[in-house]
Amino acid sequence: MIDLRSDTVTRPGSEMREAARDAEVGDDVYGEDPTVNELEHRAAEVVGKEAAMYVPTGTMGNQAAVRTHTERGQEVLLEYESHVYKWEVGGLAQLSSVQPRTVDGGERGVITPEAIEDGYVAEDVHRPGTGLLCLENTHNSKGGSAIAPEKIDAAAETARELGFPTHVDGARLMNATVSLDVPPERLVREVDSVMFCLSKGLGAPVGSMLAGPEEFVERARRHRKLLGGGMRQAGIIAAPGLRALSNRERLAEDHENARRLAAGLDGIDGISARDPETNIVLIDTEMPATDFLESAAEVDVLGVPFDDHLVRLCTHLDVSRKDVEAAIDRLETALA
Repeated sequence: MIDLRSDTVTRPGSEMREAARDAEVGDDVYGEDPTVNELEHRAAEVVGKEAAMYVPTGTMGNQAAVRTHTERGQEVLLEYESHVYKWEVGGLAQLSSVQPRTVDGGERGVITPEAIEDGYVAEDVHRPGTGLLCLENTHNSKGGSAIAPEKIDAAAETARELGFPTHVDGARLMNATVSLDVPPERLVREVDSVMFCLSKGLGAPVGSMLAGPEEFVERARRHRKLLGGGMRQAGIIAAPGLRALSNRERLAEDHENARRLAAGLDGIDGISARDPETNIVLIDTEMPATDFLESAAEVDVLGVPFDDHLVRLCTHLDVSRKDVEAAIDRLETALA
């Protein structure tokens, strides 16, 4: 089976398993897990922030950030296909009692200063006011588009001038850094907080990081506890996360495989593959996406539907170049 559904399906290798087995542990709620503490310190350094907090999932990291940055009833400005808005079970409303105001980021999901100014709501006796801007990099629903640091800077600076902070959902931030050939800290230099995943292409079995100013992270710890993220001997899962931080450069291999996958599929009748920027390949299909995926599954290739005639395929660390070539051949056979 060639599993291209997501880079979340990667399995920990022997080094990850050994790191988990040998990890020093302690009670993380008390701040006594040395492995978690080391991971948080190193993750903060990677993204150039004062502090970082380990969370079980990227969704928890995003929702803890929203809860920490905002007051109940405020509006959150975000792209209409962003993960925070579209794929986190209405957490903005359920967990923080904030109101989303969506804007169209165009084909690549870039929120412009003009869109921020247009979407901004000033607080008054009738209106709650804008409390937060959320950006996403890479943008999942836009096919893994890598947003340049200048675009992030411009959005964050506009938000700051209007009086509210910026959070980046950087689940695949490291893919963006490799694609754009810029260090992680440059991509998030002007934003107030960032979440990034240790799993997916980096290969850890679980976990994400939320980073920002020290005072912000300390307040976020209370919200992590509230959301059920107070962990005990978490070093067992944090140790593979430390290994994952050193896997950032290998993402270039996933990007190259994605380009090869798109090029190979684009020549098959009935489908059109968009040029990938990172490790996500979007395929427009003449047949319904569900029918395409049923045919693909019959030849042991898995993907996910993104729309009625749109399929997403992801390359990742468990997909080799040989797998990519095999997937192209199998899909061509299935659609013949």
